[in-house]
Amino acid sequence: MRLGLNIGFVYGGDDHLDHLRVVREAERLGYSVTWAAEAYGSDAATLLSWIAAQTSTIDVGAAVFQIPARTPAMTAMTAATLDKLSGGRFRLGLGVSGPQVSEGWHGVRFDKPLGRTREYVAIVNAAMRRETVAFEGEHFTLPLPDGPGKPLKLTIRPVRDHVPVYLAAVGPKNLELAGEIADGWLGILNDPTYLGEQLNHIRTGREVRQPGLGLDGFDTVVSVPVVAGEDIAAAADPIRGYTALYIGGMGSREKNFYNALAVRMGYADEAKEVQDLYLAKKHREAMAAVPQGFIDSISLLGGKERMADKLTAYAEAGATTVALTPFEPTVEARIDTLRTVAEALELAGVGD
Repeated sequence: MRLGLNIGFVYGGDDHLDHLRVVREAERLGYSVTWAAEAYGSDAATLLSWIAAQTSTIDVGAAVFQIPARTPAMTAMTAATLDKLSGGRFRLGLGVSGPQVSEGWHGVRFDKPLGRTREYVAIVNAAMRRETVAFEGEHFTLPLPDGPGKPLKLTIRPVRDHVPVYLAAVGPKNLELAGEIADGWLGILNDPTYLGEQLNHIRTGREVRQPGLGLDGFDTVVSVPVVAGEDIAAAADPIRGYTALYIGGMGSREKNFYNALAVRMGYADEAKEVQDLYLAKKHREAMAAVPQGFIDSISLLGGKERMADKLTAYAEAGATTVALTPFEPTVEARIDTLRTVAEALELAGVGD
């Protein structure tokens, strides 16, 4: 099992410089990849290109490029360019986002996300193989049949003819799709005791891809908040806002994928309470309503020995990469936490 780092977004001030300091320390410690996200602020491609230019060994990954934000051809162009400029260190994570961002920010209808994702990845992969791209599907047609367009081929020559594709997936059908068409999965709110059920859906997709394939060569990336400290309740507190946002506010009452995940994980009543409070704009109450046990189950909390036990649980459950999101308030504290987790992985004896 390998360690990764989530740096999220750029908001303002000098936080991009803070990100760079943390990434450079992760690289020095042997972390395998750093992931950047996008919602409706900073974009992942620009941040990753800036990070890649100032590092040399750590991979840079999109977690994720939003499918409604770019045509598949534009994503292939961006992926090929980032892979070329980074010396073959780019990983392409994709996700459909949610209805509010897709329709409210990008003006793209959130309909049939499974079919749209399947076609999108097929076009990206064909372009990255430098095929002359012609595609006729339900959601994408290249070239358009009634105009002057013609099939085209990517002109840039990427370092690799296949950049690893990861899908951010939460629901069972999306997990099956990830297993079928992707090289890895970007998980979230990952409890090692529930991971096996999620991986069973991915195995189903892998079986469709190739009978008997199993999970060999598939990168299961679990996104894990981390706070070091012997007081577990105090360590959990900084993560309350994050969990309340996802369970309560990431989407509408009718369509919140993360709330539905918490329900499947056995927190139906608690998930409803958090969502009710969050949508009523009682954010502090929503944070307080997130169960301590839930936060602990999806996080790395405590000292090195406790973290080693949790890393062992992730490895035994099938995780191949643990992507850490440090929640400490300062750069120095986040760097210290990365060192502690690296030591915990060595103590656990489950690293590559």
